[in-house]
Amino acid sequence: MTRFEELVQKRRSHRTFTQEMIDAEDVKTILRAALMSPTSKGNRSWQFVVVDDKLLIEKLSDAKDMGGQFLKNAPLAIVVLGNPSVNDCWVEDCSIAAVSMQYQAEQLGLGSCWAQMRNRGLSDGTSADEVIRGILDIPEELSVLCVIGVGHKASERKLQDEEALRWENVHVNVF
Repeated sequence: MTRFEELVQKRRSHRTFTQEMIDAEDVKTILRAALMSPTSKGNRSWQFVVVDDKLLIEKLSDAKDMGGQFLKNAPLAIVVLGNPSVNDCWVEDCSIAAVSMQYQAEQLGLGSCWAQMRNRGLSDGTSADEVIRGILDIPEELSVLCVIGVGHKASERKLQDEEALRWENVHVNVF
């Protein structure tokens, strides 16, 4: 098992993937990490849509004008949803679940990248939320936070640079 210190140094966003499909057990392990992630008041009100259909993934990549095109090459996309009327911490809870999936993917040797969808959209004013809701038939009460692209890494990236850590941004007791 990878030590967490090593995992956080190794995990980087990957936007290019091989076309190798992801093993079903690995997908289950990634989703398990999301389902075990902490939530406000133990609410667990998030929802996840796992997409492995290439046509649907391509449509998801076009849900906003910029920053989602890398999804086209991902063999797997996981849409992270929350219900704002049930949970006022839905953004935070969904974010924790999304990052948990990304760390789990890294531990499995897979690459991932977060595509922000909340408050994003198309130049015609259509929200990414509305586009994705139409593509995947998502109920109106749920809101899309992000889409996580997951796949086998097409290349490796350098580890996070320990020397580049911004320790000056850490304050103790007072600012």
